[in-house]
Amino acid sequence: MKAICFYFSIHQPFRLKRYRFFDIGNDHYYYDDFANDDIITRIAHSSYIPAAESLLRMIEESKGAFRCALSISGTALEQCEQYVPEFVDLLKKLADTGKVEFLAETYAHSLSSLTDPEEFKAQVKAHDEKLYQLFGVKTQVIRNTEMIYCDELAPQMVAMGYKGAVTEGAKHILGWKSPNYVYSAASAPKLKLLLKNDKFSDDIAFRFSNTEWDAYPLTADKYIDWIANTPPEEQIVNLFMNLEIFGELQRKETGIFHFLEALPRFAKERGIDFITPTEAVQKLKPVGELSIMHPISWADEARDTSAWLGNKLQNEAFDKLYSVAERVRLCDDRRLKQDWNYLQNSDHFFYMSTKHLNDGAVHSHFSPYETPFQAFTNYMNVLADFIVRVEEQYPLSIENEELNSLLTTIRNQAREIETLNKEVTSMRKNLEHYNEEHALRAQAAEGAKTEEKKVEAPAKKAPEKKAPAKKAPAKKASTAKKTVAKK
Repeated sequence: MKAICFYFSIHQPFRLKRYRFFDIGNDHYYYDDFANDDIITRIAHSSYIPAAESLLRMIEESKGAFRCALSISGTALEQCEQYVPEFVDLLKKLADTGKVEFLAETYAHSLSSLTDPEEFKAQVKAHDEKLYQLFGVKTQVIRNTEMIYCDELAPQMVAMGYKGAVTEGAKHILGWKSPNYVYSAASAPKLKLLLKNDKFSDDIAFRFSNTEWDAYPLTADKYIDWIANTPPEEQIVNLFMNLEIFGELQRKETGIFHFLEALPRFAKERGIDFITPTEAVQKLKPVGELSIMHPISWADEARDTSAWLGNKLQNEAFDKLYSVAERVRLCDDRRLKQDWNYLQNSDHFFYMSTKHLNDGAVHSHFSPYETPFQAFTNYMNVLADFIVRVEEQYPLSIENEELNSLLTTIRNQAREIETLNKEVTSMRKNLEHYNEEHALRAQAAEGAKTEEKKVEAPAKKAPEKKAPAKKAPAKKASTAKKTVAKK
């Protein structure tokens, strides 16, 4: 039986305010709060909230037959908590149905997987903790930032405990193969791969309201028929897209929500199930291994990482940012760590892309800057101030090797202190236990002495009680004498 795996992503970055060169060293707050509030609130009410309500209705009306997955970045969750908490409440309701799976990803929606395995692991862990804190769920399938994946990442994902990963069904990787199967990673066969079906996903995401499209208008029954008519041996159709497609990129007036809510009814008529990513990797056997030598993503025709790291501006900013990664991880400054997360966001590098200057790609549509050069200048000004703050804690004049040596010594001393503290704590507990036992013994001894006194006291008083009995014969003798005298 064929199955549809729906996965919706939700992400919003913390956008930077206009930060001038003269602000460096004087202003340590980098964010455009007005823009962040305005954008997340607008999109939540036009897209996220009505889409979540549609998903709830689809689950209820299908009696749980409809299932899907959500992937939400940590920065998006933070903004939702701050500006639209009612959407977080809806997400909790979706989680409570047990029919919506939450996927793992990097907390900051960062590109750390491409350069810093330790940072990648730490961010995914932080994201998992955030999901568990808010929704009480644990993740089993990972969706890396921008769906980036390659063979090098698979062993690390398995080591982190993930059973599956979702990524792009790139044509230059698949060749003649179909994305409508489960594959296993060539470098770590325990990791199962779910590949996005570009054609069916883009029919909804980009072509739904295009009146020039030869298949316009797209209806739910027509769409399900297309899926049903795929080769019968194909196991699964993965439909991966942003949630804001519903109501934001495809406006409500296009009928996109009616289309979405009608899908479960027509799928049932055609014998098509809905399945979550974890159910897919558990129930469906992989048909073969898939090797992906170089990182792939969802973006552009190339489906590579050039949307974020394709020019000198992007690479200079990227290298400069991660040059202080180790120092930031070692510090205890909460504000510095928060800024570190927000500055890693992949959107900052996306805004620097020069691709739209040549091919009219979608890069400029999402950018708050007039040009990629303006995006680069603004980001580098912010980054310069950030690095000054990092240097105040760990001077950059100290080489990484020397710093590592010093920090290793500090860590060893900290462990030794911790061990000694544990020993002191243990000795204190033993002393307290000894004192408690000593007090109990003293109390028991005092009680025994008291009992002995109680037993001895009645024995001394016994002779006093018998004294009146000895006087009785004397009285009888006196009476007898009186009787003789009378006679």
